[in-house]
Amino acid sequence: MGALEGIKILDLSRLAPGPYCTMLLGDMGADVLLIEQAGEGSDRRRNPVGGAAATEAQQRQLAYNALGRNKRSLGLNLKTEAARAIFMELAREADVIVEGFRPGVVKRLGVDYGAVAAINPGVVYLSLSGFGQTGPYAQLVGHDINYISIGGALGVTGRPGQPPSIPMNLVADFAGGGLFAAFAIVTALMSKQRTGQGQYIDMAMSDGVLSLLTSAAASVLAGARAPLPGAHMLNGAAPHYNTYECADGEWFSIGSLEPWFWDNLCKAMGREDFQPYEYDQSKHPEIAAHFTAEFRKKTREEWFSYLSQWDICAAPVLRLDEALADPHNRARGMVVEVDHPTLGKVAQVGVAPKLSGTPGEARSTAPYPGQHTDDVLRGMGRSDEQIAALRANGAIG
Repeated sequence: MGALEGIKILDLSRLAPGPYCTMLLGDMGADVLLIEQAGEGSDRRRNPVGGAAATEAQQRQLAYNALGRNKRSLGLNLKTEAARAIFMELAREADVIVEGFRPGVVKRLGVDYGAVAAINPGVVYLSLSGFGQTGPYAQLVGHDINYISIGGALGVTGRPGQPPSIPMNLVADFAGGGLFAAFAIVTALMSKQRTGQGQYIDMAMSDGVLSLLTSAAASVLAGARAPLPGAHMLNGAAPHYNTYECADGEWFSIGSLEPWFWDNLCKAMGREDFQPYEYDQSKHPEIAAHFTAEFRKKTREEWFSYLSQWDICAAPVLRLDEALADPHNRARGMVVEVDHPTLGKVAQVGVAPKLSGTPGEARSTAPYPGQHTDDVLRGMGRSDEQIAALRANGAIG
């Protein structure tokens, strides 16, 4: 039994942050029903239409899409009155609704929090957007790179005198957006257990990014200078919290901040005379030069084998394909196999939180858009004739 078993979620989101949020909740047992635009679901999800018409390559693309796992899909054209009526019927029994449209869209469609709460006051309704539902930037479009710019994260990455380093779409989309949204939903559900009342959640990815910078922001708010790219101990200024190129062209990371780790690092690198100078920035260029020269004498794996014998914070910098094959990540269950009806076993990233009593699980691969439309509607009491009529009128897909 999953920790969130019995929680019913309607997912109106499209791009990565919302689907990641509901994937996390689905992994923990929640019943996630995707509400996909009839006729457009495949484009919106960047996935091919499934079913008999799909090629094997298209089926594989869909099957390996972990963001869609543990979910069902209902195709609705919410611009039609009939589809809105179906949605509201489902919303009456829903515990959670997640939407990721631009501010104001769900209001125009008639499926906003106010409309749903009028018939289901216990609903937890989350709107996930780039800049939130209020504020001067609310109506601006954007992507992860824009949200980490406004949130302050991009301004602290990179090396001095060089352009900011763009960290894929991890910080805003997945951490500041999807992960924060899942946390907010579970928090609101716990509140509902005590009060019986649902609530509205306005989750802005730019807010999430700034929250992730809480520690650094605390120093700035207290009067310290804002960290610049490559100028802070934790973003590249310290020789003992940095990366070094090895003899094979691969890279290795060192994170030995604490004094005892620093002392061991100096011993391992053959320079115990550096031990008094961990925080002496005037000596950092000399220390970094020594480390740079030394790391070029061995391969990445040789350094890992050697430094693993010391009590030092050190690890190889892995590419994603290497991380997926890494024995530790495999031993931790961070690559799992999920059954697919035609492709057999497909590999996906595993579940990060390891709950002892109610562990999460990747139970099913992503559905193709609208795959469960008929099943859902039959479960709502619609006859096959009524379903056919709804499809003919363009209300469902």
